Amino acid sequence: MAIVFVVVGLLVLALFVVLHRYLWIRLVRDTTGPGSVLRRLGTALFVAGPLLTLATFVGARAGLPIGLVRVIAWPGYLWAVLFLYLLLAVLAGEVLRPLLLRLAARRGAPGAAAGAEPAATLAAGAEPATGLAAGAALPTAESRSAVAPDGERERGVTIAPESAATELTRRRLIAQALAGAGVAAAVATVGVGTYGVLRGPRVLEVEVALAKLPPEAAGFRLAVVSDTHIGPALARGFTQTVVDTVNGTAPDAIVVVGDLVDGDVDDLRPDVAPFAELRARHGVFFVTGNHEYISGAQQWVDYLPQLGMRVLQNERVALPGFDLAGVNDLAGEDEGTGPDLDTALAGRDPARPVVLLAHQPAFVDEARTHGVDLQISGHTHGGQVFPGNLLARLANPTLAGLDRFGDTQLYVTRGAGAWGPPVRVAAPSDVTVLTLTRG
Repeated sequence: MAIVFVVVGLLVLALFVVLHRYLWIRLVRDTTGPGSVLRRLGTALFVAGPLLTLATFVGARAGLPIGLVRVIAWPGYLWAVLFLYLLLAVLAGEVLRPLLLRLAARRGAPGAAAGAEPAATLAAGAEPATGLAAGAALPTAESRSAVAPDGERERGVTIAPESAATELTRRRLIAQALAGAGVAAAVATVGVGTYGVLRGPRVLEVEVALAKLPPEAAGFRLAVVSDTHIGPALARGFTQTVVDTVNGTAPDAIVVVGDLVDGDVDDLRPDVAPFAELRARHGVFFVTGNHEYISGAQQWVDYLPQLGMRVLQNERVALPGFDLAGVNDLAGEDEGTGPDLDTALAGRDPARPVVLLAHQPAFVDEARTHGVDLQISGHTHGGQVFPGNLLARLANPTLAGLDRFGDTQLYVTRGAGAWGPPVRVAAPSDVTVLTLTRG
């Protein structure tokens, strides 16, 4: 198994390198002259960016000091998501490139008579032999061999100097236009997505009807918090924003459905301290997510009660008009502490509705077989960044929002924070207030 992971890791790394090389060709080599300052700066960026990304993901797992991890995390994470959108933009440009070249050839290239046709065409993405920049003077007839590709010189192919220079100029201009548009779109997307995370989660108000809810419990307000991922990128300031947002909803109870942190208690103690300010008259309840198990679940299970959170480990509590149950995350199965719904629901009154906290939506099949009325989950982030939502939709029964599976309803929050890159695209963060009503 270890060999399989190593092989897969090497293949992923190789693909990572190849795709960066491809982007460098399209965004740097094809748009700048050899030896120019812009080419050197672009090359440096395409070396430093992926190295910072790799250092961020490796360093966070290798036990480096949290201060050092945070220094490299922001540029490393942001480059990772910028790389994604640069790649999508460049691939879209590949569709437009031949159309633009054909249109430019028909209209006549800059610096040449209208309607002039090039005597030879360079392969898409080929390095211009002369390094001719847009608007540069055309070569003389005596220097035509300098603009002919090496292979064609060896075969004795003669290229009309005006046509070759025109073709080089045309390709450079189109490459610059496509690269500029792609970079602008990618940077804008990442910038808006980052702002969306840092400004804090929006509040969603959702009514959930429960058939067995008694009249006196109608209107009970549950504030749902999930996936804050306090750690290398999101720290104390973000925690305070989430706490202020939740307290502003005046909930009757607060439920935290996992992935609160990414890191150790000793490293993140100051950053999670504001969670102690969460206020609800019936308390704050927590269940583990898969990232708690990555971080060391037991240390957080032991520590969170100091912040006023009651950790539900395959157990339940009675709230006015319904039972609130919580199970460990599915990731705990590897440690022998996975979810146990039989234990959590043992001895309960079936006449009372039960609301279940389970980090992963996939647990809804188990909840349905046990007659759970409502399961509350997180985990998906709503996909976090497009096109991740397409993959997340395949892996989860519900990506976000309220859904029904037989007599069991499932509500999935997109979460308040972000994992890895502090960026969300087409998947805004949220804190949801579920108002229970009689169905």
